[in-house]
Amino acid sequence: MYDFFRNHQVILGPMAGVGDEVFRFLCLEAGADLTYTEMISAQGLAYDNERTFRLLDLAPNETRVAVQLFGHDPEVLAREAARVEEELSDHLAYIDINMGCPVRKIIKKGEGSALMKDPDTAFDIVKSVSRAITHPVTVKFRRGVVQGQESAVDFGLRMQEAGASACAVHGRYAAQMYHGIADWGCIERVKEALEIPVIGNGDIKSAHDALSMIEQTSCDAVMVARAARGNPWVFTQIKAALSGEDVPEPPSAKERVAMARRHAHLLAAREGTHIVRMRKHAMWYMAGLPGASAVRRELDECDTVEDFDKVFGKLEEEIDARSL
Repeated sequence: MYDFFRNHQVILGPMAGVGDEVFRFLCLEAGADLTYTEMISAQGLAYDNERTFRLLDLAPNETRVAVQLFGHDPEVLAREAARVEEELSDHLAYIDINMGCPVRKIIKKGEGSALMKDPDTAFDIVKSVSRAITHPVTVKFRRGVVQGQESAVDFGLRMQEAGASACAVHGRYAAQMYHGIADWGCIERVKEALEIPVIGNGDIKSAHDALSMIEQTSCDAVMVARAARGNPWVFTQIKAALSGEDVPEPPSAKERVAMARRHAHLLAAREGTHIVRMRKHAMWYMAGLPGASAVRRELDECDTVEDFDKVFGKLEEEIDARSL
């Protein structure tokens, strides 16, 4: 997959409850080379859950997408990966298996990062899925599970042996959740040990961070996740830096409000009248803006696109007043 990542070097990572097709649309528009779906339950697909299947919906500008599945049963994951491949056909970039999620409700089922403690089952999952589909299979995992006990290199080697075509490594232990600092040295060690491509993940918040990670680790691609929330412009900045161009200035306050308004309207077109999930996106767009703290409670009570428009209008008036 080295050729693939040469053309898809800047990636939007999977984020549960965030990475729907509207969010992915805006990130692709801003310069992301590839996006991941939210992590999708293989068991949910097996139950023909309509809400789960909707996570496979493509953005209008999405020619290819990486689909991330999670589960613990090799047979179920293989069968549902084959269904996803049939459903998406050439729109599928690859199937990624989540072996890094640190959330308790996932771990207690033996899924996500719990699979790093059960490398034999993880091996069987990758082997089974690889045999069931023609598209590549990748794995996303962490530095290790228990803080201070790094296992990423050994785990990566097992996944490579099982048939993984690439892996994404997050430089934190599962026990850290999203706290502390990601250790990029771990990514470097995995890259040195494996023959397959390695995607670096963790604490990429700017163009400078992306360049620094590539320089330090020699990773084949960089994955941005939380830093893209309320900030799709991060992809524009990273792409410019990788091309040797001047990095654009951060968006103005008015540009951020305008993007939040657009996001709300796109979400309403997708979901209808009630767009409660826009509340968190609005908070991310508004963070640090003049007058944002004064309307935080109002944003938290918004339900419809009209509600959000009213609050965004107030913010624009506040920005105009402060610029006089």
